[in-house]
Amino acid sequence: MYKKILSKDPYQLLATAAFIDLFILCIAWEWFISPLRLGGSWLILKGVPLLFAIPGLWREKVYTMQWASMLILLYITEGLVRILETGANFWLALLETILATLGFVCLLMYLKPIKKEAKLLAKKKA
Repeated sequence: MYKKILSKDPYQLLATAAFIDLFILCIAWEWFISPLRLGGSWLILKGVPLLFAIPGLWREKVYTMQWASMLILLYITEGLVRILETGANFWLALLETILATLGFVCLLMYLKPIKKEAKLLAKKKA
């Protein structure tokens, strides 16, 4: 098990961890830490799209990483908008922004050599 984890790319591991942490943060934030309505709100569902990305990120699927890098931008945007709130929401939004940005940057760093190789292959074919 540990050999399998150690053989993975650090960017891929960080991106997967950021997505998992972001999912947990979204659920906790909207369920019991600081929900919009007492007792939780439907905004808890914002974490669901992250669940679809996590297995593909763990399995290093390039297609999943590509669409997940676009998906994560929504969480960066939400974090930046909600960072203007006060109290616990400020800190939660700051954490959301940091985690989403970390996930985005790690995905880009992981995909960069793959895209470069694909471009070289396309040039050779042409």
